[in-house]
Amino acid sequence: MIRLIGYFFGIGTTLALLVAGGLAIYISHLTKDLPDYEVLAKYEPPVTTRIHASDGSLMAEYARERRLYLPIQAIPDRVKAAFMSAEDKNFYNHPGIDITGLGRAIVVNLQNFGSGRRQVGASTITQQVAKNFLLTSDQTYERKIKEMILAFRIEQAYSKDRILELYLNEIFFGFGAYGVAGAALTYFDKSVNELTVAEAAYLASLPKGPNNYHPFKHADRALERRNWVIDQMVANGYVTHDEGEKAKAEPLGVTPRRNGSYLFAGEYFTEEVRRQIISRYGENALYEGGLSVRTTLDPKIQLIARKAMQNGLLKYDMLRGYRGPVKHIDISGDWGVPLGNVKGLEDVPEWTLAVVLDSSASGLTIGIQPTRQISGDLVKERVQGTVSKEDMGFAMRHFVNGKSVRAKSPAEVLEPGDVIFVQKNEGSDNTYMLRQAPEVEGGLVAMDPHTGRVLAMVGGFSYAQSEFNRATQAMRQPGSSFKPIVYSAALDNGYTPASVIMDGPITIQSGNTTWTPKNYDGTVAGPATLRSGIEKSRNLMTVRLANDMGMKLVVEYAERFGVYDHLAPYLPMALGSGETTVMRMVSAYSIMANGGKSIKPSLIDRIQDRYGKTVFKQDERGCEGCNATEWKNQPEPELVDNSEQVLDPMTAYQITSMMEGVVQRGTGATIGELGRHIAGKTGTTNDEKDAWFIGFTPNLVVGLYMGFDTPKGLGKGATGGGLAAPIFKDFMRVALDGKPNTDFQVPDGMKLIAINRKTGMRAAEGAPDTIIEAFKPGTGPADSYWVIGMGADGSNGSGGALSPQANQAIQDGGGGLY
Repeated sequence: MIRLIGYFFGIGTTLALLVAGGLAIYISHLTKDLPDYEVLAKYEPPVTTRIHASDGSLMAEYARERRLYLPIQAIPDRVKAAFMSAEDKNFYNHPGIDITGLGRAIVVNLQNFGSGRRQVGASTITQQVAKNFLLTSDQTYERKIKEMILAFRIEQAYSKDRILELYLNEIFFGFGAYGVAGAALTYFDKSVNELTVAEAAYLASLPKGPNNYHPFKHADRALERRNWVIDQMVANGYVTHDEGEKAKAEPLGVTPRRNGSYLFAGEYFTEEVRRQIISRYGENALYEGGLSVRTTLDPKIQLIARKAMQNGLLKYDMLRGYRGPVKHIDISGDWGVPLGNVKGLEDVPEWTLAVVLDSSASGLTIGIQPTRQISGDLVKERVQGTVSKEDMGFAMRHFVNGKSVRAKSPAEVLEPGDVIFVQKNEGSDNTYMLRQAPEVEGGLVAMDPHTGRVLAMVGGFSYAQSEFNRATQAMRQPGSSFKPIVYSAALDNGYTPASVIMDGPITIQSGNTTWTPKNYDGTVAGPATLRSGIEKSRNLMTVRLANDMGMKLVVEYAERFGVYDHLAPYLPMALGSGETTVMRMVSAYSIMANGGKSIKPSLIDRIQDRYGKTVFKQDERGCEGCNATEWKNQPEPELVDNSEQVLDPMTAYQITSMMEGVVQRGTGATIGELGRHIAGKTGTTNDEKDAWFIGFTPNLVVGLYMGFDTPKGLGKGATGGGLAAPIFKDFMRVALDGKPNTDFQVPDGMKLIAINRKTGMRAAEGAPDTIIEAFKPGTGPADSYWVIGMGADGSNGSGGALSPQANQAIQDGGGGLY
């Protein structure tokens, strides 16, 4: 018997050794192909890029994986406790594998063998780190063994805190959220520090299968899983029994955070910043780099700009009648369902969609578009309202088959089933005004002239309607708003504001092409000063001035100011016939506003990488002594302005003073009603296709245009002074409210001399029709009367020629610019 027992023991030992040897060889084979776990030391996951306004307000987030990386020290203990209770309660005690948990899993799997049930894995947090970072998710024993081996090695190489940090920042939670910080924002719109026990427990329940515990599709299952996690937290001593019961009594409370832009009215600005970041660093940096971008946007000024621009576009559009409903739907059943599927303008929250339920001679009965719940389902309640005939008065002039028709009754304009935009009357619960999205568009830019920081940008009526940014992308003719560039070139090269130019007919012949420019109103004023020419926006004077000094000089200054990269040297271009953008024009005017120094328009102040290191800073000014370690009675440090001097400071003041005249007496006189020191210039292009106004105070430059995306006439008499200037005025009235009325600073050395408005010659003391004019040292009023552009024989100086290449330019612009 003893010999038999020894025999079997020997066989058993041999088999055990063979099995052990086989396992050793198998494991040795597996370890040859194991990935390098040391890469975890250099782990840099994709992180969300965040864009902020100048006051710190969040504008937008961009990410392929919505993640904010947090060091373990920044994660609250209750959050860590929730995840350890849900996934690995012995995390801080085991060496990478939980033997007890593994044993339980083996027993359960043996019991379920052949039942078709999914096998239990019993992975520790360390094993999940190994799988998530280094392995695939294949459900195989080979992958499981590799996972265990890597878990042992990871535990030997890294601290428990580092492993938990990797885990909590990597895991996927659903809704596009990665990492616990991203999940807290996505599910509850909170930071991790603000999470309650119940909220932390729900997040801890998600890594097992986010879709299985979806807060809306599987709310009961999600609640059951969350409460189980809370019970585990109680059992493990992380929370008391009473705290656990209180937490389980709470609803899930999931309030998903919306994606995209967050700051109201900043969509066009945000999109421009997004494009600039991609251009500078590439898409991966934007969507994975975790950049922190501080922009120049001033949210208060942006709201003012949006309101002024939208009101101006709506005023123009409503005066031209109603073009019809958004669409027509079937209202024979529940009208809320088809109406709920119509897309509105989410960035115009003052408006809502509605469907006409009944129309009569007195007005409309409408059904308001039902809102959607967090789950995405339409609310069941159906709200109705009314639109009186008076509240849709503009629509009584409407279009039928492209022709404008006058209606006597609202029933002639709209019928049941028509989907329309409405806006609630102030102080009313159920009365509304009819609205329509305007066809006419425009762009606006507000800029700090001393730094080039763009404070506000409006790229159109609604970003939801059109993402095309008319402030930076639309190429438009600036018309007479380009004239200050021409006059600046003249003032910088020997002319004075008192120089007299002939405002009379002129004909220019080029081959078989004849160009006869005209003033907007078709009249001529005879000899007049440069100041008068810009105040009244006289085309004939500008053409003669450009012809007298040469288009080569005009081209040089146009490119120096950054209005154009390459301007054709043809006389029509002096009247703003070339195409440029609002941003470029505002930048050019900023040069005049800041004393002639060049500026670089900027939408971004600073960019930091994921570690907080500044990788871009717009302000390039030097500052010697700013970083002194101690005070030794040295002079205070000064910022060194290294901007290029594009224009003589005295010239800058002269042209500014002349444009103040535009506001006080000229084509922009409506703005003078503000009683502010404002300089500016109107612009109206050929056939009234665009209406411009660009103006500035000593500390703020604002420019805008209005026009159709496919250029066509705005209507007879639609000028920059009549359309664009009122929008500028509305903006400035609010933007400057409460701010001092600062005057433009006269450069040292300039002479202020009284001259006659008409002749430009020195005026006697007390003489009528005089004005104080600014002259540079060595210059002054003319001693004798001389008219630029008048022939030696006393004629009006008609003549001149253009090259054949200018013929097309002649056709494109020149006549009737204002």
